[in-house]
Amino acid sequence: MDETLFAPRPITWLSETDDLVPDNILSWLYEQGSMTKRLEQHCQRVTVIPYTQRYVTLDALSEEEALSLPVSEYYWLREVIMYGDNIPWLLGRTLIPQETLTGEDQQLVDIGAIPLGRYLFSHDNLSRDYIQIGLQNSRWIRRSLLRLSEKPLLLTELFLPESPAYKR
Repeated sequence: MDETLFAPRPITWLSETDDLVPDNILSWLYEQGSMTKRLEQHCQRVTVIPYTQRYVTLDALSEEEALSLPVSEYYWLREVIMYGDNIPWLLGRTLIPQETLTGEDQQLVDIGAIPLGRYLFSHDNLSRDYIQIGLQNSRWIRRSLLRLSEKPLLLTELFLPESPAYKR
């Protein structure tokens, strides 16, 4: 089963000096806190429907993803659709090297329909190395390398057309 929410469509990643991003979406793309909390400010209820939750091998990663993460025998892949009041707002793709899933952080494979941000931002040992922004089929996308207990995970978020990020 190779189906994923993130079809292999080209992503145009922007440099930090690109000024193509409208001001209203810039703060969403560079949000340093929990995207879940940010989205919760625009609706009564945020829900997550998992689409894919399974271990994959290196060959399931894109070249860019593979370069962003350390080589591992297996990676936990979790793809979800995040809804605000039952309207699809965001596609999320998380890749976690097997070595990150140790100790308490092994719980990441069992969060199911809990938003990732709710888990990650409840821990004091979370840091972010970078946020990279881009476009895929005229939709804004961002990718972050996060570290939980100094161990990496890669999070990619694609803002869907009804997302409040696009509202002025």
